[in-house]
Amino acid sequence: QVQLLESGGGLVQAGDSLRLSCTTPGRTFNRNAMGWFRQAPGKEREFVAAIRWSDMFTYYSTSVKDRVIISRDNATNMGYLQMNSLKPEDTAVYYCAAGSYVIRWDRPRDYDLWGQGTQVTVSS
Repeated sequence: QVQLLESGGGLVQAGDSLRLSCTTPGRTFNRNAMGWFRQAPGKEREFVAAIRWSDMFTYYSTSVKDRVIISRDNATNMGYLQMNSLKPEDTAVYYCAAGSYVIRWDRPRDYDLWGQGTQVTVSS
């Protein structure tokens, strides 16, 4: 059963932009926070950004904070990750995650729902 569903990944060139989307198919989003993580081949899962659903407080990884924007649309239960000025090192599978008791935004185990990921590939 798919709990979160990501979309919007693809193959782009360095300098391009992408907007990733995340939704909860068939039901209302009922967690307090949504986060985005990524995992490149041979590397650990890395935190990218998170948003508190109620007041849209946001938190970013320092490595991407000048190039990404996380947002949400409560009416449509959609979360988004806008990524600009993409670099080859941004190449990874991007995962959407959600949690109700997120203490540390950047800790994967604080999130209890995950999507299957969407591939982002940035060519130089």
